[in-house]
Amino acid sequence: MLNYYYSDSIEKFLSKEIDTIIGEISRNARGQIETELVAWTNQINILKEKLTGFKGEIYFEFSIPRMGKRVDCLLIIRDIVFVLEFKVGAKIFLTEDIDQVWDYALDLKNFHLPSREVFLVPILIATDAENPEIELTINSDKLIKPICTNADNIDTTINRVLDEYSEKIKINDIVPIDYIRGVYSPTPTIIEAAIKLFNNHNVDDITRNDASVYTLKSTCDYISETITYAKTKSKKIICFVTGVPGAGKTLVGLKVATTKHLDEVKGDTSVFLSGNKPLVDVLQEALTRDKVLNEKNNGKRLPKKEAKRSVKAFIQMIHHYRDAYIVDKINAPYDHVAIFDEAQRAWNKEQTKRFMHQKKGIPNFDFSEPEFLISCLDRHTDWAVIVCLVGGGQEINTGEGGISEWLNAIIKKFTHWETRISENLNDSEYMAKEVLKEIDPDNLVYNKNLHLAISMRSFRAENLSKLVKEILDIDNNAEKTFNELNKNYPLFLTRDLNTAKNWLKTKARGSERYGIVVSSQAYRLKPFAIDVKSPINHIYWFLNGKEDVRSSFYLEDVATEFQVQGLELDWVCMAWDGDLRFSNENWKTYSFKGTKWHNILKEERKKYLINSYRVLLTRARQGLIIYIPSGDSMDNTRLPEYYDSTFKYLSEIIGITVV
Repeated sequence: MLNYYYSDSIEKFLSKEIDTIIGEISRNARGQIETELVAWTNQINILKEKLTGFKGEIYFEFSIPRMGKRVDCLLIIRDIVFVLEFKVGAKIFLTEDIDQVWDYALDLKNFHLPSREVFLVPILIATDAENPEIELTINSDKLIKPICTNADNIDTTINRVLDEYSEKIKINDIVPIDYIRGVYSPTPTIIEAAIKLFNNHNVDDITRNDASVYTLKSTCDYISETITYAKTKSKKIICFVTGVPGAGKTLVGLKVATTKHLDEVKGDTSVFLSGNKPLVDVLQEALTRDKVLNEKNNGKRLPKKEAKRSVKAFIQMIHHYRDAYIVDKINAPYDHVAIFDEAQRAWNKEQTKRFMHQKKGIPNFDFSEPEFLISCLDRHTDWAVIVCLVGGGQEINTGEGGISEWLNAIIKKFTHWETRISENLNDSEYMAKEVLKEIDPDNLVYNKNLHLAISMRSFRAENLSKLVKEILDIDNNAEKTFNELNKNYPLFLTRDLNTAKNWLKTKARGSERYGIVVSSQAYRLKPFAIDVKSPINHIYWFLNGKEDVRSSFYLEDVATEFQVQGLELDWVCMAWDGDLRFSNENWKTYSFKGTKWHNILKEERKKYLINSYRVLLTRARQGLIIYIPSGDSMDNTRLPEYYDSTFKYLSEIIGITVV
């Protein structure tokens, strides 16, 4: 399939009749002729006039797959790539339009292999705007800040860029056919991925074409084969998918859920379940908004409530699912396949009993959360499959039992279920090695495809999660890992919050999202207007734009580990308080109560706090700045020694640069 609707040399383009060009574009557009015909005609007429005398290649409607969009026009002239976005009839340059063309260029620069070393020049053309002054600002990655121009000055703008930069280019000549056919390897956010999968895209359409996507595809294929096997053989099987932070476990779950959910004819529908309310809320809202917008673009009006109803059919809160089958004690769930995201966060028996007694008025509930959830699927008389997506070292809440709760449920009550895992479930961070020894080996299947070893969260740095683990483990290898990571992934330290905020604003380009994250126990950052007790609306924080004071962009509201787990931003400031302190080559954990800090004595609570920092430090796709206050010798709750040891550990031992 072509990744553009029309291509030609500029010379041939200028000599062809407009109807011929429109005809070729229309054939490749397949059904979009009516809505785009006028726009194409205007663009062609303008470019025929303004490209006279230029030599190079021209492409109309060049595909940007990750964004689901197409660039109006792409030009290759003297080894410079121009990305042109037209706003026909526009008299002003809107911020969202500037971000749009910037996003196109950023997507090419980050994910299109041949674009990484070329000069990319995004140009926004508001055809009827006044003639603006041309400003040329180039970044270190050879991406020029978007240039705004009107229709009359397109040729002047291109010539200005050529005069400024064409002699400075020190790369081999661009071979247009190689450039156009170059590998496009996107790394979507989980929100982008969910939208694409819900719209029937394949995993390999929206992810990188390196080892990570093959791992993802292999995992998805293996789970699909397991579902088919279970259905054919009338078996009940539980699979555990493990992986490093950001490896795509949730993406695997969404792929299985969307594929099976939309395949109801075969009778093997599935449901994606998560106890992570912010994740579910944000995904449901993003899918709903996208569904409403798609219908609007097709000339139809779809009420938001109706759109959300269909989205909720396959992405649900695990607690709502659980409660439905507490009421209905007999019937099996509608779905034969259930995917439990962040399964390590399921409650142990004590926490479940306490909740059921206090909140639901059920005094004798005798199940852990995994026991009850498995029992629901076990009601099926023929077959069922459970897929547990498991993150190591990510339990952050009281009563979260880890993966051993699921394994103990199998051992005690569901020995007839077949268990499928990878060898990695024996790794220390899953704390399951001893429990695994108790499972019947005849009912235990190992398969390497159930582990995702490569992080996809940051396309700049696969080793971010490795570094964070080494920092929190106080591993001597952390300095070496940081030096490797820092070649492509900006990671800095600062003791000034305004410096951190300015760093975020200057690093982010286009619609790249940035924000401040902080531990939910960071009570003494309040003097810096960082108040973890002030609730945020996570939907607005993650999805709304730069003009909304409730969004992450405003840097007024901060998100804790509970709001960001499972989600991500492009650029992050992580504010570090005195709740976690480096001391004598170990970590000291504290909670703030009343007027002072108290040592955390329970090992479980220590683990939760350290895991909170593990989550927070792995949220940034493109770069991270860590803010550690200097403290205040006049404030006994913020003494300098509460912060200095951590700062010195990160700066002097790990080697993180201070700004």
